Amino acid sequence: MKRSSALAAVLLCGVAATPASAQSADNLAAKFGALEAVGHISLSPDGTKVAYVSPKKGGGQVLSIADLTGKAPPKAILAESHDRETLTDCRWATDVRLICRIHIIYDDTSRLLGFTRLLALNSDGTGIAMLTRDGADGAVGYAQSGGAVIDWNVPDQPGHVLFAKVFVPRDGGATYGGSVISKLDEGLGVEDLDVVTLKRNIVERAKRDASEYISDGKGTVRIMGFQPSDGTDQLKGRIDYRYRKAGSRDWQDLGTLRFDGKSTGTGFNPYAVDPVKDVVYGFDNHDGRRALYSISLDGANQRTLLLSRPDVDIDELVRIGRNSRVVGASYATERRTVDYFDPQLKSLSAALHKALPGNPAVYFVDSSADEGKLLLFASSDTDPGAFYLFDKTTHQLGEVLPVRPELKGVSMGTMQPITYTAADGTKIPAYLTLPPGSTGKNLPAIVMPHGGPSARDEWGFDWLVQYFASRGYAVIQPNFRGSSGYGADFYQQNGFRSWRTAIGDVNDAGHWLVAQGIAAPAKLAIFGWSYGGYAALQSSVLDPALFKAIVAVAPVTDLQHYVEESREFTNHKLVQQSVGQGPHLIEGSPARNAARITAPVLMFHGDRDQNVGVEESRFMAGKLRDAGKQAELVIFPGLNHQLPSTDARARMLSQSDAFFRKALGL
Repeated sequence: MKRSSALAAVLLCGVAATPASAQSADNLAAKFGALEAVGHISLSPDGTKVAYVSPKKGGGQVLSIADLTGKAPPKAILAESHDRETLTDCRWATDVRLICRIHIIYDDTSRLLGFTRLLALNSDGTGIAMLTRDGADGAVGYAQSGGAVIDWNVPDQPGHVLFAKVFVPRDGGATYGGSVISKLDEGLGVEDLDVVTLKRNIVERAKRDASEYISDGKGTVRIMGFQPSDGTDQLKGRIDYRYRKAGSRDWQDLGTLRFDGKSTGTGFNPYAVDPVKDVVYGFDNHDGRRALYSISLDGANQRTLLLSRPDVDIDELVRIGRNSRVVGASYATERRTVDYFDPQLKSLSAALHKALPGNPAVYFVDSSADEGKLLLFASSDTDPGAFYLFDKTTHQLGEVLPVRPELKGVSMGTMQPITYTAADGTKIPAYLTLPPGSTGKNLPAIVMPHGGPSARDEWGFDWLVQYFASRGYAVIQPNFRGSSGYGADFYQQNGFRSWRTAIGDVNDAGHWLVAQGIAAPAKLAIFGWSYGGYAALQSSVLDPALFKAIVAVAPVTDLQHYVEESREFTNHKLVQQSVGQGPHLIEGSPARNAARITAPVLMFHGDRDQNVGVEESRFMAGKLRDAGKQAELVIFPGLNHQLPSTDARARMLSQSDAFFRKALGL
C-alpha cells in the first residue's frame, strides 16, 4: 500500500509544530477552541472531487469543492447568508449536482422554532434551487422539516432521488407534479425528484401519522413507520412499522417500537433494507443488551440474530456507497470496534489501521459509485484525525483534509480506559487522561460527565479533555449509570428519573481521583455540558464539599422548567414521561437546591439554544445569587446549544481555566 501526501498539499498547508508548554494559555484556548475544519464531507460518484462544509472567517459555514486530481485549487461555492442559518451538510446527487441542508432558527414570540430546508446546486455554485417548497399550490400551513433524501439511486434515472417530505394541508385541490393533491393529503410522503429539472412525481402519498420511510437503495420504498398522536396532537410513545414484500404495494405489519420514558426503547427498530437478501436490518433487545437482527421481508418475517455482546450494546449499522449497502455493525467496549460482514472491507480496514501512523481507528465515510475509491477517516485519542482517499485499483492512499490543523504538533495526553467502584459496589467504566509528561500524582483534576443523559463517552480525541490536559489537569470521564451502551439495567430509568444514582456515580469518580492520589482534595473541580452541566451543578447538591469549582455549559437546572419548555410542541408528553413526576422534580433540580451549593459556579449559554433554553441558566444564576453564592453567567448572543463559534469556544476555555486556577489556588 502506497501513501501519498499530494492531496493534502493541494488542499491545506501544514501548520508549524509548537510544543504546548511553549504556548500561552490564550493561544492554546484559541487552538483547541477552533471549530473543526471539516464539518461534513462527501465524495463525488466518480471519485474525483469532494464537497466539504467548513467554518468561514468571521463566522458561519461555507461549502467548498476540492478537485482530488490536483487540477484546480479548492473553491468555495456556497456560504451562509444570515446568522440564523446553519449549513449543516451537502452530498453529491450526481457528479455535478449537490443537495445541501440548512438549519434555520426563527423567533416566535417567547420561543425558538427550528426549520430545515434543502436546496440543490451545481458544483460550480450555479443553478441554486430550493427543494423544499413553502406555500406552494394552495398550502395553508408550513412544515418545520424540509425533508430528507432516503435514496440516492433510482435505477435508470440519473439525477433522480427519493425525497421524503412533509405535505401541508391545502385549500382545495391542486395539481402538483402531475398528480392531483387534495386537502386530505397531509403528512409525510415520498417523491421521485429530478434534481436537475426539479420535476416531481409522488411515489408515496402523504399520510398524517407517517414518521419514517426506508428505501431499499434501489428506488423502492419497503418500510414505513407510523407514530400516532392523541386527540390533542401529542405524539404517542410508539412507532408502528409496516413493510412491503418485493413487487407488492400492500403493507404488512413488521412490529412496534415503544418508548416508555424509562428506557431507550423496546421492540424492533428497522434501519436499512438489503434488496438482494430481501431482509431489513435493525436493532432489538437480546438478554438485556441491544443487538443487531435481520427480518425477512418475504411474508415469513423470519428473524435472525446477527450480532450481540454480553457486555455492551450493538449500537451502529455500518453502511457504504450510494446504495447505503450494509457492510457491518459497530459497538464500543473500551474502544469502538467495527464487525465487518464484508470480508474485503474487513481486510482493508485492518491494513489501513497498520499503514497509518499511530495505528488510529479507521472508519469508511463515503465511496465512489462503483466503490473503487473510498473516503475514510482516521483518528486516535491523541490525534484529531484526517480524511484520506484510498484507490482500490492503484492501492494509493492520500491524505485529503486534516480536521484540526491548528493542533498539529501540540502534545496530547493519552486517554486510558479505567474502572472505579461506586459507593454501592457497582463497577463504573470511565476514561482517564493525564497531562502529557505528568507523574499522575497530586494534580489539579476535573470530573467531566457527558451530555445526554442517554449517551456515553468513548475512546478518541476530545477537544475539551485535551485542552484541560494541556493546561495540566487530570480529566476523568465517567460513564455513570444512566449512560447508554451498557444495556437496560445500567441505563436505570435515565439520568433524570434516577438522578441520585447517576450523580452519585459522578461524585464517586471524584472520590476515586482523590483516593488514587491523582488529585488532592483541594484541587478537584467539575465541568459539564448540557446534561453534563446539570450533573456538574447537581453533584454539589448531593455532596457540597467535594468539588471546589463548577463550570456548567448550557445546563438543565430545573426539571419542571425543562419539561415546560416543550409544552407547545408535539413531543411534550414524551418529554414529560421521560423526566417523570414526583418529588425528584424538586430534589433533583439544582436551581431548587442552590443553597446547598458551596463551590463557586461559572456558566456559559447561547441565547439561541433550542435544546436547553438560556432561561435555565438565568434562573440558576438568580437562585445562586439569592442564596448568597458566587455565580457568573456568560451568555453568547446568536449561538445555539453547541456554541459553534471559534471565538466563543476559545473564551469559554480560557475563562474556565482561569476560573479553576483561582478557585483551586493554582
